[in-house]
Amino acid sequence: MTSAGTRTARSASGGAGLTLAVLSAATFGTSGTFASSLIDAGWSPAAAVITRIAASALLLTVPALLQLRGRWALLRRGAGRVAAYGLVAVAGCQLFFFNAIQRMPVGVALLLEYLGAVLVVGWLWLRHGHRPRRLTVIGAVTAIAGLALVLNLAGSVRVDPIGVMWGLLAAVGLAIYFLLSAAEDEEPLPPIVMAWAGMCVGAAVLAAFWWAGLLPMTATVGDVMFLGHHVSWVVPVLGLSLVAAVIAYVAGIGAARRLGAKLASFVGMAEVLFAILFAWLLLGQLPSAVQFLGGAFILAGVTLVRIDELNTAPAPARRTGLPGSPDRAPELAGACTEFADVYTGNR
Repeated sequence: MTSAGTRTARSASGGAGLTLAVLSAATFGTSGTFASSLIDAGWSPAAAVITRIAASALLLTVPALLQLRGRWALLRRGAGRVAAYGLVAVAGCQLFFFNAIQRMPVGVALLLEYLGAVLVVGWLWLRHGHRPRRLTVIGAVTAIAGLALVLNLAGSVRVDPIGVMWGLLAAVGLAIYFLLSAAEDEEPLPPIVMAWAGMCVGAAVLAAFWWAGLLPMTATVGDVMFLGHHVSWVVPVLGLSLVAAVIAYVAGIGAARRLGAKLASFVGMAEVLFAILFAWLLLGQLPSAVQFLGGAFILAGVTLVRIDELNTAPAPARRTGLPGSPDRAPELAGACTEFADVYTGNR
């Protein structure tokens, strides 16, 4: 391929990756809106999590099995990655986060969890020798500062050492999510299969904890209040599983394979911005001026990391994790088209 063709393919793949990353962050950002209606109706956080994961696994079963026809060896070869993904990135990360918010404000727990982006940079440096350049360091500091502003952490905040431990474990889980999603195998599992298998493992692990009495769960099957209306509990459960899990995880895996774990993890911080945006649009909770400023800081930080990635971008095939994919990289056609390509296994 010519130099010009390589640059064009890299730009198209990067644009598709950014589209998927923003789609993933936006859909992850809806989880609070859906989950809050269940929790307000008497559901325990653990019950909402396991229902979300189990329902997602069920929704993904048919398309995942269709993609695996004649390719079951892929699942066998990727069994270790899938087990780690489901155990740590799906089940563990959520459990760690919920344990953290029981001991500290949600904003502090979120800040600790999103230190996972910094852990990704550190891991790539220590394990692969990818020393962070100046723009990445500046971008990381800028994004974390913006996250602190968005979460309104100014003033006195109670810090619980055990809560900090759980928050940092959630950060490790988040970092592992991005690292495992950015598969660089010769023939990685399709994103939908990876998400489905991880969900199955995560649901099984949480069910085992519940069966052993280590994870108390409560749930109701009556109507709940959702966006000011009485609706069946099935409505927020479907939203939590289909939008905030199926779409979010599948798009997130596709984004990480195109962008790499580092950039995908920083774009993932936009989840907090989308959560605030949805709270504003759907619940009438207007963000403060400080939160708007924090959002600008996060976007600036992500932009700096993106610029640094473009300046030092490796070969496109390694970044996407799909051999030969640059030759077939289509033009960016919007979030719906890109997600459809990932979902159906065309990429």
